[in-house]
Amino acid sequence: MKFLVFSLIVVIVSGFILFQTVQTENEFRAYLDKSVPYIGTDIPRMEGIDGTGIKIAVIDTGVDFNHPDLFGWGPNGKVIGGYNFIDENQPPLDTNGHGTQVAGVIAADGQAVGVAPKAKILAYKVSENGEGVASDLIIRAIEKAIEDEADIINISLGVNRTNAKIERAVNLALEKEIFVVTAAGNDGPELHTIGSPGRNHGSVTVGATYNNLTSSLVATLEVDGKPFTVIPMIGSTKLDVPITGKIISAGYGKMEDFEKLNVKDAIVIVERGSDVEGELLFFSIKESNAAYAGAKAMIVYNNVPGIFLGELIHEFIEPDYAPQIPVVSIDREEGLKIIESIKEEKTASLHLFYNPDFVAHFSSRGPVSPFYIKPELVAPGAYINTTQNNAGYNFTSGTSYAAPHVSGAAALLLQKNPQLHHHEIKSLLLTTVEPVSDAYGKEFSLNDAGAGRLDIGKAFGAKLIIMPPNFVSTASTDNRVVERQLELKLIEGTLDNLDIKFEGPEFIKFAHILEGNILKIKMNMTEENFGEHEGKIIINHDGTRYTIPFLIHYTQGSISVSQQNQKLSFDISYPGEWSFAKISVINSKDGKVDTTTMLPNKKTTMEVYENAEYWIEAKIRTNENTTSAYNTIEITTLPENVQRLDIDIPTKQIGIIAVIVAAVGIFGIIKRR
Repeated sequence: MKFLVFSLIVVIVSGFILFQTVQTENEFRAYLDKSVPYIGTDIPRMEGIDGTGIKIAVIDTGVDFNHPDLFGWGPNGKVIGGYNFIDENQPPLDTNGHGTQVAGVIAADGQAVGVAPKAKILAYKVSENGEGVASDLIIRAIEKAIEDEADIINISLGVNRTNAKIERAVNLALEKEIFVVTAAGNDGPELHTIGSPGRNHGSVTVGATYNNLTSSLVATLEVDGKPFTVIPMIGSTKLDVPITGKIISAGYGKMEDFEKLNVKDAIVIVERGSDVEGELLFFSIKESNAAYAGAKAMIVYNNVPGIFLGELIHEFIEPDYAPQIPVVSIDREEGLKIIESIKEEKTASLHLFYNPDFVAHFSSRGPVSPFYIKPELVAPGAYINTTQNNAGYNFTSGTSYAAPHVSGAAALLLQKNPQLHHHEIKSLLLTTVEPVSDAYGKEFSLNDAGAGRLDIGKAFGAKLIIMPPNFVSTASTDNRVVERQLELKLIEGTLDNLDIKFEGPEFIKFAHILEGNILKIKMNMTEENFGEHEGKIIINHDGTRYTIPFLIHYTQGSISVSQQNQKLSFDISYPGEWSFAKISVINSKDGKVDTTTMLPNKKTTMEVYENAEYWIEAKIRTNENTTSAYNTIEITTLPENVQRLDIDIPTKQIGIIAVIVAAVGIFGIIKRR
C-alpha cells in the first residue's frame, strides 16, 4: 500500500507555541474567556444550547481524557469512544498535546469552557508525536467516524497538496450527512498554500484571525511602499499614528553598533542574536540601545530561516525596564531583502494597532481551484488558551485552533435544528460572518479570509438558509452576462421585505428578481476588464445581514463542453488567433485531473467513467500569451458499471516497472538471436 506522510497542522512559526505551563485560574481565564464569547456563544447558551447530544470526531493525536475539563473515557465520559490507529490495543490517549488542545476548544467543560461544552468527543489517534501521519490512517479514521455515527468531524491536520483518496473519504462522510471541518494550514501568508483535506470542495476550510485580546496587536511595515510581514513583540504597544522615517541597518543592535550611526528619528533594523558566541543579547537590550540612540522604532530580523514572536518583557529584564519604542520581528529572508535594498536611502512606515479580526500571518491562503472558494471563513486562531496534557492549559496559535471553533459552532446549530443537512449548516455559518479588514480598512480578499469571521450568535439567530452560500462564475467575450440562482429556504418567517444589495466592481451591472423562493441574479460586464473579480451580494432579512461572496472569471476566450454517453466533446471560442490549447478535466469528487490537447482545426474528446460534476479548464495559447477559459458539466447518465481501471502506482514504481519491462524485452531479443 502506498503511504504518504502528512505533517500535522501545528504552529510552524518558530517561537509561536508559548508557555507550556499550568497557569493560575485568574491568568487562564484572562485569555480563555476571550475567543469563545467573542464569536457569539453567549446567545445560544442563554437558550440552553450547549452541544448536548452531539458527537464530534477529532482526528488528531488522540485526547487526554484524564484532563479534568475533558474527563472520562467510555459511554459516561466526555470522550465516549474513538480508536487508536497507532497502537490498536490501547485507548486513544494523547501523549503529544495537539489533539487535547483541539478537543478543548470544542468541548472543554470545567475551568476551561469550549464552544460546545456538553458535546461528546470521539477521539481518533492517527499520530503519536504530532510530526506526521500516514494518509491511510486519516482515511481509516474518517471511515471509523462514519461507522461510529459522528455528527461532525474535525481534522486539524493536512498537507500542501491534493490527495485523491483523502478527498474521497471526506466526500463519503459528507454523503452520510456528517459535517466536516478542516484547518487551512499554517503556511501563509503566501497564496496557494492549502492542502488536503482543506482543499476538499465540500468540507468547511477555516483560516485563522487574531483574538479578542489586548495581545491581538498587529503590525504593518512598508519600505518605499512595498509591504512586509512583521509581528509586534510582546511588550510593544499600539500607535495612534504610523511611524515614518528613514530605515537604517544597525548590526546586532549593540551599543557599539550605534556609535558611528545617526539614527535619530529613524527606524532601525537589526539582526537577532549576537556575533559573539554565547552572548545573550536580549531584545530588551537591543530596544534600550536603539531608543537611547534616538531611533523611533526597531525591526529585528531572524538569524535563522522563518519568522518568530519575540518578547521585550521577560524574567531577565532589569527591574526598572520599560519599552520605549515599538519593536517588531520579521522573517530572515525578508529582513535580508530590506538590508540589501537600503544600501540606497529608503523610507519606511511602521504601524501597530489592535485588530482582533486581522487575518493571522501564518494562516494558509487560497486559491486551491479556479472553481470554488477556499478558505470559506476564518475564526480566532491566535493566542488561544486551551486544555493541555497533564491537567494543564496551553497558550498557542494556529489554524488547528480556528477549525474547532467552527466545529463547536456547528454542534450548537445542529442541537437547535437536528433536521439540518450538512450543507445547510455550512450556509448558516458562511453567510452570517463578520467582515474582516486589513490595516488600511480594506476587506481581506476571498483567498485570505473567505466570506469573513465566524459569528455564532448571528448564525444561531438566522432564519434564512441560502444555497449556494458562495459561488464562482465565468463571463467571456462571447457571453458577458452571468446568471445565477440562489435558493432561499426559510427556517421561520416570510420572504417579505428582503433588502438585496450588490458590492462589487463598478463596471458590473447588477440586477435581480425574486420568484417564489428563488432569487435570480444577473450580472452584466459593461467593459472589457478581463481578469478575476470579487464581490458580495448582501441580503438583509428580518434583522440579519447575510453575505454571499462570489468570484467571476472574465476571460477573452471560452470553452464549451457537451456529453454523448461517456464522451465529452470540447469547442473553444476566441476573438483572435490561437495556436494550441491544453484542456484539463477535474473530477470534483477527488480532484483527479485528466488532460488532453486541442488545435484550432482539430476537435478533441475525452472519456469519463463516473457520474460527477467535472470542472473544465482550458489554457489557450495565443500569439501574445496564454489565457484561460473555464466551464463545468454535471454527468448523471452513466451506468454504474462503467468504470475505469485506476491502478494507484507511484511514479517511482512505474519507472522501475518500465525499466524491468524494457530489460525483459531486450533480453528476449538477444535470446532469439
